[in-house]
Amino acid sequence: VLSTNGANGMNQSIPDGLESLEYRLHLPEDVQDGSPVLILLHGRGSDERDLAGFARLLPEATALVTPRAPFAGRPWGYGSGWAWYRYVSEDRVVDETLHTSLALLDRLFHDVRGALSFEPGPQFLGGFSQGGTTSLAWALTRSSSLAGIVNLSGFLVDAQAVEVSEETAGGLPVFWGHGREDPNIPFFLAERGRGRLQVAGALLHEVDHPGGHNVTPGEMQALREWMEERSSPRRSP
Repeated sequence: VLSTNGANGMNQSIPDGLESLEYRLHLPEDVQDGSPVLILLHGRGSDERDLAGFARLLPEATALVTPRAPFAGRPWGYGSGWAWYRYVSEDRVVDETLHTSLALLDRLFHDVRGALSFEPGPQFLGGFSQGGTTSLAWALTRSSSLAGIVNLSGFLVDAQAVEVSEETAGGLPVFWGHGREDPNIPFFLAERGRGRLQVAGALLHEVDHPGGHNVTPGEMQALREWMEERSSPRRSP
């Protein structure tokens, strides 16, 4: 696996003047034109190195991009890592912080596209915890041709600017994995978010496990199979 850095490092707690996200690009040896690309966002208080190990669990020839969130976590009590938004309670966040991250993700897609040495195939966006929440919000506020959204132990944010309707969510492929005993993002938030997406017509693939705020081997196997299906030329629209 080859890892390269994207933008310059960031030290400020509020990203004044920040124009792009730092990221790492993990390329398997068999990457080629048409290979899938997964942009995977870490959780609160972590960084771009945290989910790099997932690369070996993804479908063959999948390129993995792991960006660093823009906000320093320590000022908000999140430890020495980084955050995609400031959390309030249940499924609510400080809107301005989330919108900053969504705008920077727009730029990240552009940056990554220019950095790839091959013509990308199906593209996925996802993440763990805050990363999953942010990925869902991005998909619901942007018009894109992504092959799917991956939400691992995140929630569907309750914000006026993140509309969940047939227009924004209809036909959106979403893989949602969650632990039934999750103490950080309780399972009832998964049920609430999934319900809103189902009513709006999203194509949900749900994988639950008896654990807590973590990702299990079975969940990763299910994700691999789902991505392979979504990457097939014969996949359903």
